[in-house]
Amino acid sequence: MFEDKTFENILNEMLSRVPSNVDKREGSIIYDALAPVAYELAQAYYLLRNYVDLYFVDTAVSEYLDRKAADYGITRKPATSAIRKIETTGSIPIGSRWGLSGTTYRVNEMIATNVYSATCEQVGTIGNAYSGPLENIDNITDVTATLTDIIVSGSDEETDEELRERIREYLISPAQNGNMAQYLKWATEYPGIGAAKVFPLWNGGNTVKIAITNSQYLPAEPALVQEFQNYIDPNSEGLGNGVAPIGAKVTVTGGTPITINVEANVVLNEGYTEPEGAEEAISQYLASIVFKKNTVSYMKIGSTLLDCPSIADLSNLKVNSGSSDIALTGDEIPVLGTLNLTVVST
Repeated sequence: MFEDKTFENILNEMLSRVPSNVDKREGSIIYDALAPVAYELAQAYYLLRNYVDLYFVDTAVSEYLDRKAADYGITRKPATSAIRKIETTGSIPIGSRWGLSGTTYRVNEMIATNVYSATCEQVGTIGNAYSGPLENIDNITDVTATLTDIIVSGSDEETDEELRERIREYLISPAQNGNMAQYLKWATEYPGIGAAKVFPLWNGGNTVKIAITNSQYLPAEPALVQEFQNYIDPNSEGLGNGVAPIGAKVTVTGGTPITINVEANVVLNEGYTEPEGAEEAISQYLASIVFKKNTVSYMKIGSTLLDCPSIADLSNLKVNSGSSDIALTGDEIPVLGTLNLTVVST
């Protein structure tokens, strides 16, 4: 729209309106008077061009995307804290704090003898990362503690692209009157849930099943499943005590993991001693297809590895010991198992 409004074009347009008998060469009085104005106008047109981008769903970012989402009643999902299991060698007070390397956990409740649940005091996926010994912050003596299982995964704030995709889904398939899109909206807007799949009439009339993942697009933890079950239809009774319509008996599950094992011979690019980034790249690919694709693509696994900056070439690629796509059915969620990449020379 404003692409032709460059400094040079604006200045030339302005100079063209000056009588020809006036000196318009660079350094002349009229040139020096108009050039700063042309520069400021070019800057204004540049900003206007960016402001236009901030108005549309496909180009808006940050707070402007939030404001656009609000037009459709959609809000960005906030970051959430991980809830972890702490195992101790003795009794510890509820509310005591434990941590390591800047990550701290506050004890919520005792769930078994010397086993406690604790909430990470730092929101986001950082609370999922560490497992092992913890240091006490409250000067509790004669007791040691170890951080073990994840009860509910922590999640980072929803990214612009994730929010943009939810807006697009809403516009393409409006959520209304308890249709499938409505159930998907309830699930994907719930904090801590990454993706969902709806199975209508899965166990007869007036029954609905929803399979959900956590924010890392892995099978949802039992605590998250129970939270969302209580939110949408407590005890699957269809009484309308949740957001689901009266009569709709909803069952929430965490999905069924299907392990994806990958092995190959790889040639590394110069400057690398190991296939850096390969595990993250494959995990991101698997996450991107959860409840969207019916197969894990053998060829896509290969191309994903080749896209890693550390890998120059590969051979003898095997996915689950074979060289074909892996089918995904029902509520199956692909999860990376072993990644065995053998470095070979050219």
